[in-house]
Amino acid sequence: MMTADIAGDIIAAGLHLVLIISVVAIIPSLLTGLLVSIFQATTQINEQTLSFLPRLVMTMLVLIFAGKWMLTKLSDFTINIFHQAAQLVG
Repeated sequence: MMTADIAGDIIAAGLHLVLIISVVAIIPSLLTGLLVSIFQATTQINEQTLSFLPRLVMTMLVLIFAGKWMLTKLSDFTINIFHQAAQLVG
């Protein structure tokens, strides 16, 4: 039988996993945007597309290199949820 404690633990674990995976994808893009902004400020180049393309490339590179790890983490979590559901039922 699922209690509020079990449901809370599952939700907390899911939110923790989402936080970890999103931080891995967002932090490199954030740092790239910061470096491009510093470069734009020092050279006085105010082109909007200059800041977009490096962040897009960095995000794609992170997804390419860390995508397998992200998918493994999500798959493990999903399998764990189904195992817990099967144990709760009977």
